[in-house]
Amino acid sequence: MANWPDWLPIKNALRANKIYGAPQLQDVVKLNTNENPYPLPESVVTELTSEIASIATSLNRYPDRDAVKLRSALANYLSSEHVTTENVWTANGSNEILQQVFLAYASSSCIGLSPSYSVHPLIAQITGSEWDSLPLKKDFTIDLNALLKRIQETSPSLIFITSPNNPTGGVVEYNDLKKIAEYIKGRSTLLIVDEAYAEFSSEKSAIELIEDYPQVAVVRTMSKAFAFAGARVGYLVADSNIISGLKIVRLPYHLSAVTQAAALVALKNVKLMQSEIQIIVAERIRLREEMTKLGLRVMESGANFLFFTGFQPKSQELWQSILDRGILIRDVGIEGYLRVTIGTPDENEQFLDSLKTSLR
Repeated sequence: MANWPDWLPIKNALRANKIYGAPQLQDVVKLNTNENPYPLPESVVTELTSEIASIATSLNRYPDRDAVKLRSALANYLSSEHVTTENVWTANGSNEILQQVFLAYASSSCIGLSPSYSVHPLIAQITGSEWDSLPLKKDFTIDLNALLKRIQETSPSLIFITSPNNPTGGVVEYNDLKKIAEYIKGRSTLLIVDEAYAEFSSEKSAIELIEDYPQVAVVRTMSKAFAFAGARVGYLVADSNIISGLKIVRLPYHLSAVTQAAALVALKNVKLMQSEIQIIVAERIRLREEMTKLGLRVMESGANFLFFTGFQPKSQELWQSILDRGILIRDVGIEGYLRVTIGTPDENEQFLDSLKTSLR
């Protein structure tokens, strides 16, 4: 708990809250924040630099408030006949999208799964929304019957499902999402599917549900598959009525002209920007196999990270031992489990070496 001074009128709901964030350390191999380990291609950097220079002379003017060109480009990227510009909304990272969703639609309780993306309950707390946590099963899969029962009992305004899930990497099957979408038909409820890691998964996207189930909305990001985390671009795919609500709560001119221009360049070069996805997926498979050989139990993952257990030291002890060898992974606060981001082949080898040494 922070030691707030008496003169600071901080809200009671925030007094005991911890600031979100993973450790930021120098001179280590960073495998803790699920970033894409590959830098932007040089040709994209050149084009990006030129584009930003070209708009610099007009930065005295506000950007396009509704980011129409960017939303159109994102709709084109999704290659769905049912998704148009009016079905896409964009903001500064998917976290800002999530905050807008809470601000606009958390009119009653909000259901989320646990463990899952820790920012969901954090934003609920920040926005003064009621958060109802439903545990995953022991194997970290969704208990669909328990969820439907909780929906029946509490009539939530929002349901959050992360697929692939963070931190476990587990994927919720499309048909299960469809069952939930069918169940909430006619209720004053939205199903928010967080697909931050969708491009690393082979599962069908929940975006395909939206035409028949307008209460479904899908949150995505350009941070992971596009290797664009520093640009901070997230987007929502949804029925246009849902997006209208977000326009009410968004801050004026919330997405800068520089951000919009950068994202347009990235989308123009999508094949180059996503050229390492297959390498990352192949490394994920290889790394899981190698970790399993060490006697660890590694969860199946549809993301760019692995969640693992089966080690003897406590989580914090193993985490520290690996860090002492120059590799930073993630302790997500679940005793007996750690998470590692897929890095380059060389980084993954360094992690395996440090893991083998630490487990001896």
